[in-house]
Amino acid sequence: MHTRAMIAYAGRGVARPRYYANDHSRDVLDIVPVEMDVADARGLAMSLDGAGLTLLRHESAVADFADRTAVEARYRPEIIELVTALSGADRVLVNSPGILRFSERSAQSGVLDNSRPARFAHVDVSDPTAAAFAQRAAPPGRALRRFVHYNIWRAISAPPQDVPLALCDASTVGAEDLIKADAVFDKPGEPEWSFEGLLLAHAPRHRWHWFPDMHRGEAIVFKTHDSEPGRAHCVPHVAFDNAACPADAAPRVSIEMRALALWFAA
Repeated sequence: MHTRAMIAYAGRGVARPRYYANDHSRDVLDIVPVEMDVADARGLAMSLDGAGLTLLRHESAVADFADRTAVEARYRPEIIELVTALSGADRVLVNSPGILRFSERSAQSGVLDNSRPARFAHVDVSDPTAAAFAQRAAPPGRALRRFVHYNIWRAISAPPQDVPLALCDASTVGAEDLIKADAVFDKPGEPEWSFEGLLLAHAPRHRWHWFPDMHRGEAIVFKTHDSEPGRAHCVPHVAFDNAACPADAAPRVSIEMRALALWFAA
């Protein structure tokens, strides 16, 4: 199911872009929408080392992903086991809780911390941020040989999704397309903090993909940083409106986990 969609790219009219997890009225962004082909990736040979993304069958024992205790007790170990098997890493960590997101048609959208769809093309972490997080996670005295940041994205609402996820093939993204930006986390009642992420500027060579009609028994795994040259480096991604989705479809609900895989030097 190929489609056309407006991809919210970043322009270069802002010296240092900044975006907030919750209060988007404070965002400092230059958004340039461009209509792009978004290809159905089901059935394609999409690999983590080639395109930087893949779709997997993955059943979870969690019945209710809104149950934070169950996500912590069951889903976190499941994701660690999944990424360890996929990567062969020496150690896999999941430090952040599962991030629930709701399309704007849902009454829950924006109610929880960082719970709206990401509406502009971005990469979760820049190279310096990825390296700093990896060094912080490494045990004392253990030198790192390689580290990879993964995002594991699962739709937990029934298909079809009104606001699915589009992912850009990492092999079509050049370093010159990536714009450094500040990602600010403004959870109410807590001090703000930030790190450097990346926005994506448009290039005609970009190839976008999506997985229509996702269900709870599958998950997209994609890289947001790989320190090893010669492998897919990072996958820009963005939410987009599915024009073919029936008006009475349930609003999209998704959960994402962010995992860090570490390989140690001998």
